[in-house]
Amino acid sequence: MQLDKLLKQPNALPSAPKVVRKLMETFDKEEVDLLQAAALIESDPVLTAKLIKTANSAFFGLHRSVSNAREAMNMMGLIKVRALVIGAALGDGFHRLGGVNLGQFWRYSLNSANLSRYIALPIRIDESTAFTAGLVHGIGELVMHAGMPEAMIDLDRSVPMLDLKRARAERGLFGYSYAEVGAALAREWKFPKKMINAIEHQVAPFDNDVYEPIAGVIHIASWRARAEELALGSEGLINTYPDPIGLVLGIDPDTVIGEEIPSLTRSVQENSAEIS
Repeated sequence: MQLDKLLKQPNALPSAPKVVRKLMETFDKEEVDLLQAAALIESDPVLTAKLIKTANSAFFGLHRSVSNAREAMNMMGLIKVRALVIGAALGDGFHRLGGVNLGQFWRYSLNSANLSRYIALPIRIDESTAFTAGLVHGIGELVMHAGMPEAMIDLDRSVPMLDLKRARAERGLFGYSYAEVGAALAREWKFPKKMINAIEHQVAPFDNDVYEPIAGVIHIASWRARAEELALGSEGLINTYPDPIGLVLGIDPDTVIGEEIPSLTRSVQENSAEIS
């Protein structure tokens, strides 16, 4: 199926809730009123409930539970809360997909988000955009499963969704991958331009005329999160590490090859840290 045809399929691109559209505007602001942002989130009871559920999961390891968006904002900060609400809205649009392990998908996505921020901080790349882009970078997979379920289920049998060669397999079959599809959804939801670019170019971050370092951050973060799901071990991590991209970004390989890096430790404890 051609990309433009896929994007016109019923339910392929869910509409962004009003709350999410308003939250998108905060990415361009130097200062954000946290109480006002929390009140905005709480105007949508469904998204608030999903935020509270995810925030209280063992994945985040809060020292006490939260019961509303204001408490979540105080304990977790704008970066995580905003991203989790956006992720919850996306999850709500794809809560029933045959053959997709949504619990695993969102656990992987949360790990990718934490890893993106972990990688971005020491190399002085915008951690806010990195965290959100890391969380939603794989959403194109869900769009593709919603728009052409039979073709995707066939692909899942030969190349599982979180396989390291997944993007290559999709491009071989369809001429595009979850990256281009995810970027199309991000445009529809009016994500910031550099986040759209990061999602679109994550598979080959520096093989295009748009140099967006966050694309490289997502590439390495998602590789590491996939390696965790695939239980590659030390040798597998060393053999598959995307060294050229790490070199361009100036990343010390040891910081992401280590098997027990902080961003992954709680994912083992919580196997159903599910946004949806």
